[in-house]
Amino acid sequence: MTGAPIRIGRRLSDESALLRLYGAGDENLDRLEHVLGVEIFSRGDQLDVLGDRDRVNLAWSAIDLLQARARAGEHLIPADVDAAVRMCGEDHLPVLSIRTRKGEIRPRSPGQARYIQAMKDAELVFGLGPAGTGKTYLAVAMGVSLFLSRKVERLVLSRPAVEAGERIGFLPGDMREKVDPYLRPMYDALHATLPGEEVVRKLESGEFEVAPLAFMRGRTLSNAFIILDEAQNTTASQMKMFLTRLGENSRMVITGDPSQIDLPGGVKSGLRDALDVLKDEDAIRTIHFTDRDVVRHDLVARIVRAYDRRDADKEKIPNAG
Repeated sequence: MTGAPIRIGRRLSDESALLRLYGAGDENLDRLEHVLGVEIFSRGDQLDVLGDRDRVNLAWSAIDLLQARARAGEHLIPADVDAAVRMCGEDHLPVLSIRTRKGEIRPRSPGQARYIQAMKDAELVFGLGPAGTGKTYLAVAMGVSLFLSRKVERLVLSRPAVEAGERIGFLPGDMREKVDPYLRPMYDALHATLPGEEVVRKLESGEFEVAPLAFMRGRTLSNAFIILDEAQNTTASQMKMFLTRLGENSRMVITGDPSQIDLPGGVKSGLRDALDVLKDEDAIRTIHFTDRDVVRHDLVARIVRAYDRRDADKEKIPNAG
């Protein structure tokens, strides 16, 4: 700590929300102590925070944010504490949420807040960054929300079927059995935002479509929210084809991780190509996620940082491979 520690205490006004705020066995308070390096003392509705002035102030900002959610009846877990600290640690972030059948989805990192705002504002958004940052999940949630509010008539989710060197023609089963493993993360995201039976009905009616990228050729998608996931595995021609599917009253979100390309050697990623070609288009929003936006297990963020360090070191060494 820098300077003399300070202690700030408050009496929390809504006792009914205290259990949700504190967590089982005070696990949420314990997490806040660990993340910020402060000491927290609770006695009923009296809460005191001891530590460095800036960290104590940040702790109280996070507590205020969490308390508002607890008052709304939300069940809070330590991961929500991490999210609150990330959000309160950066100024001028929009206060946003996405409404779905399974409740409101709030950003859990500064990058997620900017991403949600971009999807609300722009017709074409690129969401770029490592695994665990919520790129696909938030895009699907936004699409579902717009569909439920009747701002679009269809939700179209697509992925290129190129991963780990496999080609679907050599896989067993009919076409659906061949492609479903590639599309499973998108089905999972749908089920996270809607009851399962509703997802099934929407898929059967065609209001929701989950299909490999090749199925998009020759179509114009109007009045739709369109998502292309794992876009780093498109070729330049595939990406151009997909981008030009955008029709009237439609929005499109392209997600991907430029560091995780599974294309054959020498084939340029369509995602990288599009980012270069469209870099001067002001109407397009590009959101870059970093390891600070990883909202999965803590270890995932550390894994991402370790790989980033390795890749940075390789770039400093000529012919490193």
